[in-house]
Amino acid sequence: MPTHEFTATEGPYWSKPIRDLGLKIEGTQLEPILHEFLTELDRVGIRRLRPHFYLSHEWGVPFNTTAIAIPFYLARPELTALHARHVGHIEGSSRADILRYLRHEMGHVVNYGYRLYEQEEWVKLFGSITQPYLEDYRPEPFNPRYVAHLPGWYAQKHPDEDWAETFAVWMTPGRDWRTEYADKPEALAKLHYCDRIMAELADREPVVTTVDLDEAVDSLDYSLRDYYRSSSAAGDSLPPGLDGSLRSIFEELGQSEDPTTTALRRPAAELIRKVERDLMAHVYRWTGHFPERTRALLRHLAERADQLKQVYPEDRETPAVVALTTLVTALAMNYVHRGSYAPQ
Repeated sequence: MPTHEFTATEGPYWSKPIRDLGLKIEGTQLEPILHEFLTELDRVGIRRLRPHFYLSHEWGVPFNTTAIAIPFYLARPELTALHARHVGHIEGSSRADILRYLRHEMGHVVNYGYRLYEQEEWVKLFGSITQPYLEDYRPEPFNPRYVAHLPGWYAQKHPDEDWAETFAVWMTPGRDWRTEYADKPEALAKLHYCDRIMAELADREPVVTTVDLDEAVDSLDYSLRDYYRSSSAAGDSLPPGLDGSLRSIFEELGQSEDPTTTALRRPAAELIRKVERDLMAHVYRWTGHFPERTRALLRHLAERADQLKQVYPEDRETPAVVALTTLVTALAMNYVHRGSYAPQ
């Protein structure tokens, strides 16, 4: 599969170490969003624990700290656009999306700041914090034991993430979690615990206030070129034998119900590339199949469609997108639950 070409046209900072780009939160679009978030903390009664915000290579909260790492590419619009071109999926694509991630990360801050993970009730509800943390996890969509907040059924990844997602749902303004989870008693029990424990902690000083920063932006000695080369590396073998599936989609669509149609035939590969970004996001949200894997899969399909010279009538774009989405979702579900796109 061809890889994205990396050229000097990406900007004058393309080959500089990221630490030398002068990136900061102050004076950027992030600053008013963080002020809004702090207002949200006041609204829900979190008065004694305040997170420290800093830029890093991804979202996160280093264990046993109260510091929230924010992706550096959100600090400048041109870097956000660059990230979209090279990765496709942006974790924080809008003000509302950034707030969504901040609420989740604040769950970790609360957990570490008050060491909730040591409480017997917390362990009973969420599990042990010492459970292995696996990057690859196999979620069960709509499992009633968990809340849904971030894409990919993220609460199912680890007890720490289960708590952070529960906290985020509890914290989200206007979200009626009591009604939303009324028919899911296990998830509701976690939310009631969160509601109760946060009331108890409102005026309690945190036991941990450490702000040691991990991978802070001013320590990143690699360039944007290196960062995106690393993120674009495909580590998974792509499924063989999909030519028949592509033919089934596009050649069937080519047999128009109206034999007299003069609709322009367009390249199937062009359509696959057109829907890439939306498919990456939506497949991740509903299956847990990571966006970078969906991107590699779609680019493989586009390459094969080119080689097979697949086309479709322009006036049948919608059914083509539906068929393609169904195929990619089926492959993603196979991978998530069986570890392979086409299990033997």
